[in-house]
Amino acid sequence: MLAILASVFVISLSGVLQPGIMLAMVVAKSYKSPWAGAWIALGHAVIEVPIILLIYLGFGRFFQNTIVQLVLSILGGGMIIWLGVAMFRARKAIVLQGKDLPYNAFTAGILTSMLNPFFWVWWVTIGSMLVMRITDYGTGGLIALTIVHWLCDLIWLELLSVLVYRTRALWGRRLQEWLFIGCSLLLAGFGVWYLISGIRLVI
Repeated sequence: MLAILASVFVISLSGVLQPGIMLAMVVAKSYKSPWAGAWIALGHAVIEVPIILLIYLGFGRFFQNTIVQLVLSILGGGMIIWLGVAMFRARKAIVLQGKDLPYNAFTAGILTSMLNPFFWVWWVTIGSMLVMRITDYGTGGLIALTIVHWLCDLIWLELLSVLVYRTRALWGRRLQEWLFIGCSLLLAGFGVWYLISGIRLVI
């Protein structure tokens, strides 16, 4: 089982290190708290753990359906664009007035997981493979897989959060504002990409 868990660690780490909407949200929320990464990781787990259980119970094929993937891409992409626009509009209030985004880090973790269609695709492809390989070890193996995978998310996101929080005082206001502009554009860009990808499934 140790060899399988080692592969879970490497594959999970390669996924979490890639730029995406969760990374953008961690950077934005860490401006106010060094614990934003941990809370986002917890919110992420709220969506991720049930998915792991569903795959383990044999429901993974449901998410491979083209219509399901199309709906996830359109709804998720649209909502992610909205998150990006909301962040762009709030940038001056955050930097100049000390305000925060209208949702906390835990909620941000749930939203960036639930609304990301490629998160679902990852789990019904690569994630399903990992879950199926651990099934021979029963419930204990599944729990170990879940913990190892989630720890990769937690450690990376929290390290990033602490780094952003500890160095924020070194940035000027203009740089801080551009940081939020960059994060909002990243969110909106991924949202558009998800929409286009969903439409391509039908075409």
